[in-house]
Amino acid sequence: MKREHAIEPTADSRRKWGVMLQTLSPAVRDWATSDGLVWLHLFKTVTAGLLALGIAMLLDLPQPRIAMTTVFVLMQPFSGMVLAKSFYRILGTAVGTVAALVLGALFVQQPELYMLGMIGWVSACIAAAVRYRHFRWYGFVLAGYTAALIGIPNVTVPHDLFLAALTRAAEVAVGIVSSSAVSALIVPQRSSLALRRALQIRYGNFTAFAADVLARSIKRGQFERRFADLVDEIVGFEATRTFAAFEDPAMRSRSQHLGRLNGEFMDACARLHALHQLLKRLRMNGSAPVVAAIEPYFHELAALMSPPLEVTGDPSRTAARLRHFQASLPRRVRETRRPLEATPAESLADFDTAAELLYRFIDEWIRYSQTYVTLTQRKPGNQPRTTSRYVSKTNTFVVALTFMRSAVVMAIAGWFWITTDWPSGGLAVIGAALACALTSTAPNPSKMAVQMAVGAVLATMTGYLFTCYVYPNIDGFPLLCMMLAPVLALGAFIATRKLAAGYGIGFSVFFCLLAGPDNVVTYAPDLLINNGIALTASMLLAALVFAVVFPTDMPWLIGKIMGDLRAQVVSACKDELPGLNQRFQSSTHDLTSQLRMLLTRRSRRRRDALRWTLATLEVGHAVIDLRNEAARADYAHALHPRWTSAIEHMRDDLARLFERPDSRGLERALVSVRAVTWIAQDVLQTVHADREKRHDLQRILSCLHFIRTALLDKDAPFNAR
Repeated sequence: MKREHAIEPTADSRRKWGVMLQTLSPAVRDWATSDGLVWLHLFKTVTAGLLALGIAMLLDLPQPRIAMTTVFVLMQPFSGMVLAKSFYRILGTAVGTVAALVLGALFVQQPELYMLGMIGWVSACIAAAVRYRHFRWYGFVLAGYTAALIGIPNVTVPHDLFLAALTRAAEVAVGIVSSSAVSALIVPQRSSLALRRALQIRYGNFTAFAADVLARSIKRGQFERRFADLVDEIVGFEATRTFAAFEDPAMRSRSQHLGRLNGEFMDACARLHALHQLLKRLRMNGSAPVVAAIEPYFHELAALMSPPLEVTGDPSRTAARLRHFQASLPRRVRETRRPLEATPAESLADFDTAAELLYRFIDEWIRYSQTYVTLTQRKPGNQPRTTSRYVSKTNTFVVALTFMRSAVVMAIAGWFWITTDWPSGGLAVIGAALACALTSTAPNPSKMAVQMAVGAVLATMTGYLFTCYVYPNIDGFPLLCMMLAPVLALGAFIATRKLAAGYGIGFSVFFCLLAGPDNVVTYAPDLLINNGIALTASMLLAALVFAVVFPTDMPWLIGKIMGDLRAQVVSACKDELPGLNQRFQSSTHDLTSQLRMLLTRRSRRRRDALRWTLATLEVGHAVIDLRNEAARADYAHALHPRWTSAIEHMRDDLARLFERPDSRGLERALVSVRAVTWIAQDVLQTVHADREKRHDLQRILSCLHFIRTALLDKDAPFNAR
């Protein structure tokens, strides 16, 4: 045979190949950071599922499909998510196993009493999961669901309960170990890296947003939408910070540092909103001289923040520029103020308030930037001196409603099972518990339950094909993996789609439960169909109860959450000052995020909820500022006998206004604010010769004036009632 000579690449061909690679490189990078991550997640999920199945079969566990099911419930794109979820799943599984044993011991062969105890336990766990969200949610859910999964099939055979608990715990443990190992060892996607990237993007986006607001290039509706997105980022950041600590010791050691960063970001957001609101009122009220005097400072600050350096360069340079601007601001403001002293007192107060808010915004932005810079360093030098703790809050009625609807769904399924003695009735009860658990924090639980029902139907049909035509014709574990991989990948892919996640979850989980292979495969298509009907019926039952009996967007329930939101101003007025600002900010943002999740449609109620959020942040933040300034100016009590009582009376009136918004409460609050303003003006005249005390009183007057303008705002929600 004639041997062909190898063709040596010429310089021209090498140059063309290099040009082609440079052309394709951006597209490849873009794919790797978008769709490529999805395919990587699918590969790792299927690999972990098949690995768990193989290990469970090698250990001769009775139901290896439970281990595979565990993987599909547990797997997440980031390794930190999986480790955090695994940690709480282990705790939940252990507690649920103990609960199943205790209930089985208390109600031996008494299915009615056992079902009542199981309904109470599972419903209480789901309610606690709603109260303690994020990944703690998963631990509570598993504590309830595991008890049902272990106990219900063995309620009439108590001698098998202990063995079932041990084997089920072993199967779940295999799934946990498999998913954690695959996620951490095969091209791990670190949530800590994603967190750092998210912080960088948030810093750049908020810098651009602030520059737009200061430069008057943003409209009211656009501001509200972008501010609402910032609220979601603040709440999501806390969840990311939690599971990033599970995978990265550096992030774990900097957890308080990250908490302080999020707190300073909330302060900067609130101050930017206050600036935006004040500028809007000045323009609406026709305060042309004040606007003309203060706007150059806003435009100058916007120019300092607008270059693209903040996104790709060193943020410390931005902070340095702002510090230089801040240092020269008091002198320049005094020079600008002198010509305005002949204007009415109201206009002068507007100017002073705007200047004070501008100074505070710059100060808080600098602190936020400095903290952000220290986090980009390998070894941050300055650790936070105080603990910054994010406080989540859930309305008691929401928790009670979750308990009631879970109990009703499980009670109906359990009653039907006991009454009819349906062989698959126990699985229907388990399915009802699963539906209540997985949809407990969904924005639209009824829709998700319907999607899971459709997924259960598809899983039943696919399982029938596998049971009748696939399993009998394959031999060996490698061939089994080849046949299962496409089906499992399809379910995992659908679960990654935001609008169709319920279909993917239902298909993946129920295919594994119904038709996942065991060591000894049972070829019983009639039992599979019966079990599939039971699961589908339980999903549809849950969807019906959620939609008709206990809808999550009931007006009275939304009103209760809105009441909790307004009550944050009451806390700002009456709670102890140490740590108050952080508690107020985090609870307000957390409640706002819950309202936005429940009110998913574009509606007037959602706009009203957002405006109440803005008004709550505006007034509550100003009240906390006022209380801090008044605490520093404690000498004023000796200078005016009504100083302390007037401030306390004003705080009480503001608290009553937000507890029960009405025109009389608004008028009473305005009178109280005006009375404190007069007293502060008298004290200012007394201490005018003392520079430090004069500045204290001027800051107090700025806080009072801002609260008054917020109450008089025609767009404020309590003025629209």
